[in-house]
Amino acid sequence: MDIKRTVLWVVFSFSLLLLWDSWMRHNGKPSMFSSAPAVTEQAKVTSDNGGTNTLPQGSAASAPNAGLGEVSEAPVADKGQIITITTDVVKADISTVGGQVVRLELLKHKEIDDASKNVILFTSTDKDKYIAQTGLLKGNFPNHNTIFTAEGGVATIDNGNAYRLTLDAVKDGVKLQKIYTFSRDNYLIDLQHVVTNETDKPIAPELYLRLLRDGNKPAGDNFFYHTFTGPALYTAENKFQKVTFEDIDKGKLAHDTVTDTGWTALLQHYFVSAFLPPEKIQRTLHTSKIDNNLYALDTLLPLGTIAPGASTSMDVKLYSGPQVSSEMVKIVPTLELVKDYGIFTILAKPIFWLMSHIYDLVGNWGWTIILLTVFIKLVFFPLSAASYKSMARMKAVAPKVQSIRERHKGEPQKMNQEMMALYKSEKINPLGGCLPMLVQIPVFISLYWVLLASVEMRNAPWLGWIHDLAAPDPFYILPVVMAVSMFIQTKLNPTPPDPIQAKIMMFMPIVFSVMFFFFPAGLVLYWVVNNILSITQQWVITRKLTKH
Repeated sequence: MDIKRTVLWVVFSFSLLLLWDSWMRHNGKPSMFSSAPAVTEQAKVTSDNGGTNTLPQGSAASAPNAGLGEVSEAPVADKGQIITITTDVVKADISTVGGQVVRLELLKHKEIDDASKNVILFTSTDKDKYIAQTGLLKGNFPNHNTIFTAEGGVATIDNGNAYRLTLDAVKDGVKLQKIYTFSRDNYLIDLQHVVTNETDKPIAPELYLRLLRDGNKPAGDNFFYHTFTGPALYTAENKFQKVTFEDIDKGKLAHDTVTDTGWTALLQHYFVSAFLPPEKIQRTLHTSKIDNNLYALDTLLPLGTIAPGASTSMDVKLYSGPQVSSEMVKIVPTLELVKDYGIFTILAKPIFWLMSHIYDLVGNWGWTIILLTVFIKLVFFPLSAASYKSMARMKAVAPKVQSIRERHKGEPQKMNQEMMALYKSEKINPLGGCLPMLVQIPVFISLYWVLLASVEMRNAPWLGWIHDLAAPDPFYILPVVMAVSMFIQTKLNPTPPDPIQAKIMMFMPIVFSVMFFFFPAGLVLYWVVNNILSITQQWVITRKLTKH
């Protein structure tokens, strides 16, 4: 049982370390696990059309992650107008300046910390910036700073199912037409680019797709557990890759840059925005810091040579919405990878699959969590039983162990010899209580990440006072029940021989429960059910053994 206590001490100490590090990062201070972000200076570079544009120096400005050297983020004098398209799931604001998506409100998802407000992904304010931009490179062509004109002045509606907006801009004889199409009950936006060469010379433009975002954490982010916010991309060569804002600051940009497949995305807890170009088309990928606390994720697509009077088009898709696995796999099978399950993805995916099927039967995510936890405990019943039997035997011989410790305080070798002899005579494996538990740890960690990453928990009620399994328990009932269950578990386990250790083990439930006061109710529900089942199993096994 010394090994078991050592494992608990390591978990306890590491949890406190992570808690402190999360508090530091939440308050804008550097993480203990990484150095402070490097300061990136700004430089002026000249574009092909002779203008000067702002571009970051250092690694973010050098090949192959140079960003868009031809397009600046300088404010445009003409503010243009905002055209709003509202479907049953989104409300999108598109600016005639560049045809940018400058605001996107998700009408079926509420903020965790304020249920009266909808989640807003794209936004462009003095405090926050997160927008989608597209335009043309390799010449003085229309880009995201060019003023576009809406055909007909407003979006058109086709049979109430499709919402279409057509924007036109002409610059030096090159016309760019953007056609946005929104569909009902769908977070996927179709975006067609039609380029017409109205000059007397051939042109070879390049289409860029840019996701622009500040490095701020999303509203409602919780520093008691860490979720990823930042750029990600997928290529056939190296699969799914995440890039932190800190890595961009430092120039650590070890990701694919040239490919003919895949997509780019910006991730945050529960939600994602991703540009999805056609497959089997050569593309270049860039990540860069273009201003203080402002980052760009770019996809560059060559359009080939366009003869005078000719046109070409490129259709891309923009997904901006919740990370719902069943919906994302229908769009692009690999897009499901944005749902971050941590290092145990291979276990987490089948757990979520099982969870989804249970939900189809019961129709409530709270009861789904309970039934899934019961199922997993049944699967691991033999291992848990072996562990609890070993712990019960250890508790029975605890007085003898304490006596040996007291007799041989200054003789550790002799003390260990007598203790091993005692274990042998009592037929006790000192590792018997620890090893079966270690086997189960990957499964329970996977279940933890499934519950933490699943947007299905957002705004999902259980019963009574729990109206949102992704938000903390409003009355802290579940965390209190969890603290009580952890306290009972501690009493059922063998008491550490060291009085100081024994006191600390009694305080551990309180310390852990403080953290769980801020955890999503769904996660706490899972731990409460798991603890209650473990207590029941341990009590029954211990009682049976003490009768013999």
